[in-house]
Amino acid sequence: MASALGPFDRFRDLFERASATGLAEPNAMVVSSADERGRPSSRVVLLKHFDREGFVFYTNLESRKGREILARPEVSLNFFWREPKEQVCVFGRAERVSDAEADAYFATRDRNSQLGAWASRQSRPLASREQLLADFERVSERFAGRGVPRPPHWTGLRVVPRRFEFWVAREHRLHDRAFYERDGDSWRTGLLYP
Repeated sequence: MASALGPFDRFRDLFERASATGLAEPNAMVVSSADERGRPSSRVVLLKHFDREGFVFYTNLESRKGREILARPEVSLNFFWREPKEQVCVFGRAERVSDAEADAYFATRDRNSQLGAWASRQSRPLASREQLLADFERVSERFAGRGVPRPPHWTGLRVVPRRFEFWVAREHRLHDRAFYERDGDSWRTGLLYP
């Protein structure tokens, strides 16, 4: 049955329970987007922040996902936690975070991850692993002895939800499944067959 909590509070409670299980990366989520022909693609990324404004992850905007999301910002997120055997799907529209927000998060990354954001031409063809390492060495030399600024093609995307679906495993595959759909400034809620 649907929870008395709103969708953000329900997600926060579930995220905290999943985190308490000792799972290595409870913030891992699948982001799905579509290309210009409507062909879907999915990948796992890490949720870096969430609040009532939405769910934030960071990416290279020149990557396949970055290009797809900028062109068609309707995306879905999927969280699955083996323990406590629950899943959350979030459907919404992605928007760029502010430059200040992206700069602040980029500054918290370790230096090698910052350099990697410059070195990787994410999703582009790569001749060899040696080429990637050479590119990394080149940017390491470029920024030797100074801070690494955020690349202009690297930023955060916030998925602003329009719908949530919560799934809880039950015996005999008679799972609990509830939805929350944005209705103006409030949420309409109900149950779905599993």
